[in-house]
Amino acid sequence: MPVLLAPDTPFPNPATLDYSEQEGLVAIGGDLSPERLLSAYSSGIFPWTIDPLTWWSPNPRAIFDWNSFHVPRSLRRRLNQEVFSVTFDRDFPSVIEHCASGREEGTWISPEFIQAYTRLHQEGYAHSIEAWQEDRLVGGLYGVSVGGLFAGESMFHLETDASKVVLYHLHSRLREAGFGLFDIQMLTPVTSQLGAQEISREEYLRRLKTAVNLPCHFPSTKTG
Repeated sequence: MPVLLAPDTPFPNPATLDYSEQEGLVAIGGDLSPERLLSAYSSGIFPWTIDPLTWWSPNPRAIFDWNSFHVPRSLRRRLNQEVFSVTFDRDFPSVIEHCASGREEGTWISPEFIQAYTRLHQEGYAHSIEAWQEDRLVGGLYGVSVGGLFAGESMFHLETDASKVVLYHLHSRLREAGFGLFDIQMLTPVTSQLGAQEISREEYLRRLKTAVNLPCHFPSTKTG
């Protein structure tokens, strides 16, 4: 059974819980304070719904390894043509708002999530990556950075391949900066096409323990 979180209740260790291997629900309750969110990501856990507030550690877990990013021919053409310019942390509010809107299936990114991750961004832990055509934002991604962990949360695109270009540049910059783990939570058709893979929760937690202790810094804002 998932743990019910009181204000001062710490997260349980996902490796020791007896719960559904398919779902991975760890806990219910708590809050979205920066302290709680950073504790979650450092423990291999992330929030998913707001009413009630739920916390998850799925098995398997999807990641990008550093040497297995696949660049399809169409994406390589986009990169060579420099169709988009890419920046880091230039417009976090717009990226998270775009990620929260325009989804036919709905979204977990409620106003409470937007407020919480914006605060985390202001404190230097949540980051955005943007794709631009001139001054128009056409794609982006946001996530959380703790030590050498980057946990991707959501992405969007308004032009073909814009989100893939963002992923390519982010992957390259994280690798160059010495990050130990690029977490994307769950595999999707897009990330699978680009070479993402699934690993067991046990393996994820092992890599996470090393990654969060690395002295890494998220890449500064610049054009890619």
